[in-house]
Amino acid sequence: MQSTNVVNGCNFLFLFFFIQLIVVQNISGQDKKNSEDSMLCQGHYQSEDEAKSQLNRFRGQYRTLAEWQSKAALIRDGILKGAELFPLLDKHPLNPIIREKRHYDGYTVENVAFESLPGVFVTGSLYRPAGKVENFPAILSPHGHWGKPEDYGRYRPDMQNRCATLARMGAVVFSYDMVGYGELANYGWKHKHGKTLKLQLWNSIRAVDFLLSLGADPERVAVTGASGGGTQTFLLTAVDPRIAVSVPVVMVSAHFFGGCDCESGMPIHKSESHETNNVEIAALAAPRPLLLISDGGDWTKNNPEVEYPHIKYIYSLFGREKNVENVHLPNEKHDYGINKRIGAYFFLAKHLDLKIENVLKDDGTINENGIIIEPKEELTVFSPAQPLPGHAVKSNDSWLSR
Repeated sequence: MQSTNVVNGCNFLFLFFFIQLIVVQNISGQDKKNSEDSMLCQGHYQSEDEAKSQLNRFRGQYRTLAEWQSKAALIRDGILKGAELFPLLDKHPLNPIIREKRHYDGYTVENVAFESLPGVFVTGSLYRPAGKVENFPAILSPHGHWGKPEDYGRYRPDMQNRCATLARMGAVVFSYDMVGYGELANYGWKHKHGKTLKLQLWNSIRAVDFLLSLGADPERVAVTGASGGGTQTFLLTAVDPRIAVSVPVVMVSAHFFGGCDCESGMPIHKSESHETNNVEIAALAAPRPLLLISDGGDWTKNNPEVEYPHIKYIYSLFGREKNVENVHLPNEKHDYGINKRIGAYFFLAKHLDLKIENVLKDDGTINENGIIIEPKEELTVFSPAQPLPGHAVKSNDSWLSR
């Protein structure tokens, strides 16, 4: 009887400590999640006055080039670690798929896809100058969050006009779908997902690999996009030194950190070892050419007085103030409209040695006439006749579970 009681007592103690272990692990896991959540800087994270104070505090941290470079290294590591890309993922073969070329006035278009990871397909449109080109400048063109069926992603008229015009100027331009946008959204990929930032940034890095694999000049690779595409522009520029010219449009703000998972859904702005904002992240382009395009109708309204002077100060530490510019359109709103495109065309032409004369009218204004705005169906890579490969990953969670 005594022996039975001892055994029961041991079983009880074992069960008690086992339950305690589970509770402690759950609390620890919850604490870790709460800690990560507390590091997120999302949307209108701070007021405009708080943003100005933060920038002033940041400026006191780097009075010399060496001090800025030390801070820049912390920011870059913070982005990669916060996005779970430190160390970087393995680079597997791209296995590109390039469909039949369509010929237009001064440019061509092809529907393309490549694998950023095994089975993870990045779909997009490849615009090239008419005729044979070698050692060409290349431009990545990520799209923003415009999501209405009639006004969507890389299919938008302003996107097609921009890509085709830059191709007419001599660049090869790749317009690609964000995670959960475009074709793969039909198969199950979602944009609103906790790890979208990780895969989206990785897709952009691999998009640089894709353009270089086609024969792009490694010294003349640029990126430009608006809104969420603007965020992707300065994030990619910050972590990938192969980007030679950066043009983020209507997105660089000291008080607004981006409201989407792909911009601020992971702790890239703050950790136990660093604190930053999108102004400093955009400044990681220095001393490479950087153009901020801003307007009076969104969170970039303060660019001429707040964000641009701070970034120009950082460029001054390199002695390269002339490499950073700001085109501010106070009477315009949040888009990549014609006046914003004009600013980008001239800046990219200057720094990539593009032929701006190819797209000028007799009066010196930009000519986008003759560009064909293709319907969404014309720009798709996969169809019943040319289906998605059988090994393709069809959802975010399927990718994460691998």
